[in-house]
Amino acid sequence: MRKIIAGGAGVATFLSTAAALADQPHPWQWRFQEPATSIMSEIEWFEAYTLWFIVPITLLVLALLAYCVIRFRASVNPTPSRTSHNTTIELIWTLGPVLILLAIAIPSFQLLTAQYSPPEESKITVKATGNQWNWDYEYQTEEPLSFNSAILQDADRAAIGKEDRAVYPRLLAVDNELVVPVNTQVRVLVTAADVIHSFAMPAFGIKSDAVPGRINETWFNAQKEGIFYGQCSELCGKDHAFMPIAIRVVNQAQYDAWFAAAKADLPGANKALMAEIEGTSKVAAAGN
Repeated sequence: MRKIIAGGAGVATFLSTAAALADQPHPWQWRFQEPATSIMSEIEWFEAYTLWFIVPITLLVLALLAYCVIRFRASVNPTPSRTSHNTTIELIWTLGPVLILLAIAIPSFQLLTAQYSPPEESKITVKATGNQWNWDYEYQTEEPLSFNSAILQDADRAAIGKEDRAVYPRLLAVDNELVVPVNTQVRVLVTAADVIHSFAMPAFGIKSDAVPGRINETWFNAQKEGIFYGQCSELCGKDHAFMPIAIRVVNQAQYDAWFAAAKADLPGANKALMAEIEGTSKVAAAGN
């Protein structure tokens, strides 16, 4: 009985921890991260949908190649056929690909339309400016809040309370996360100050080039709380691999409190938010 209770507590702790962590890359990962937005869910569905075409086509071509190599090799087919026309075969290899392309194109256009057609007006607008090799964020409000977000150095972990590498992984954690509320439409204006960068967040299904002198626009509506990690996805210099993106999604009350405090004391606001989230997670784990 004790083993069952202990096992249940372990599972509950794992689930609450997983909810707190949200999602991030894992060693040897070969599939997408768990989707945190409706757009990413559609992307994941479309990828699985196209596999139903790609895999059979690949196997068919492989089988045809193997058949031709074995059946028509010189040793068993010394006099090759000189057939130059076959109406049935030409109809098959013309109509078949056309129908397959249509079956792929229609949901593809629907997904593309959804990506460029936000379902509602954004409630928060953030300007993300790529630098070599960090990000500047500016909340476009009546009283703008702006700060820099750079890769977290190991020497700074203890000072800002980010020693847990499961939550703040090496090469992905940052000193100041972009904080947004859950279930809220967020517009991101993406640009760069020096060279071309790219703002990418896999779990959100967004990727937008950051081009100097130009502003590109993307959007997301995160449906899960936690920390999500991305990276600059455009080769931008020697430290391109050390330019992570971290977005912390919290509930509306936590966001409001953080935003009000961050205007005067960003490090203090971050620590208060972390303390509240970690305390909530520990209470949830203990309660289960």
